[in-house]
Amino acid sequence: MNGRERVLAFLDGQVVDRLPLMPVVMMFCADQIGVKYGEYVKDHRVLAEAQIRTAEVWDFDIVSIMSDPAREAADCGAHIEFYEDQPAAIIESDALLADKSRLSRLVVPDPHGGGRMHAAVKALEVMKQRVGNEKAIMGWVEGPCAQAADLRGINTLMLDLYDDPAFVRDLFEFVVDMELQYGRAQIDAGADIIGIGDAAASLIGPKFYKDLVWEYEQRIVAGLQAMGAKVRLHICGNTKTIVDGMGRLGCEIVDLDYFTPVDEARAAMGPNQALLGNIDPVRSLRNGTPESVAADIAACHRQAGARFIVGAGCEIPRDTPLENVRALTDYARSQP
Repeated sequence: MNGRERVLAFLDGQVVDRLPLMPVVMMFCADQIGVKYGEYVKDHRVLAEAQIRTAEVWDFDIVSIMSDPAREAADCGAHIEFYEDQPAAIIESDALLADKSRLSRLVVPDPHGGGRMHAAVKALEVMKQRVGNEKAIMGWVEGPCAQAADLRGINTLMLDLYDDPAFVRDLFEFVVDMELQYGRAQIDAGADIIGIGDAAASLIGPKFYKDLVWEYEQRIVAGLQAMGAKVRLHICGNTKTIVDGMGRLGCEIVDLDYFTPVDEARAAMGPNQALLGNIDPVRSLRNGTPESVAADIAACHRQAGARFIVGAGCEIPRDTPLENVRALTDYARSQP
């Protein structure tokens, strides 16, 4: 089986030859081909090349367009800072929606309109042309809470949850519309899987997640699935209090950061949910040894059972020893 065959068969519940290997890699990829991360962020051709070559060397089963959370926000007109060798950053002190009244005038940007979203779509097209039948291709959209924080400012959004939930709902409606249009463009370009990054959802607690965020996440998930994509949910941080809701979204893959024990997530989500993760990217993967990495990922596998995908809790740090990354590959290869 090649990577694409393996991932899609696994997600459809079929028998595969080994565990899928789908870690989050971004800065690590740029370093592997010797480019500054600013180039990876800005040039879709560099991003595609870095992802493809890294996946080939390490036998990863996917390539993806993950780079930074500022693509949609940039195209909306948010203040974005770019750096030579770091991710792009959204400037919260100059948030696009610091004035809430601007939301009513905000227009969903065209994902083919020449902006940063369009660049990501073009990266997917390159990936599809070069490895579309060998590796699974993963696009990416921001989730409702994360994108709202990108546009409004995360600290201000936290206050809005208490002070103006009606505005938050209006903002989430805008986000759902935008992300589904962006997702459609990515699927048309060849994405098999769309990841949803909603890190800010780990900060708000179970009540707000249940009452405000969940239904908008679910609409994005269902909309992407109706377009033919598989969905991977990635919420960084401690999600122990919301794993039940995450499981009810119906995503094909749920990532777990290292704060959330795999066995607790399995108990909350049931036996059929595919779980990915979740060793500590720094203390275990970056600072460990090949032997300790293998032991840690094996422990996650035991807790998760058969519906398990090999990866870390979040992004592989750029200076992770190569032999430790190889330990992830070797473990996945060793598990029929």
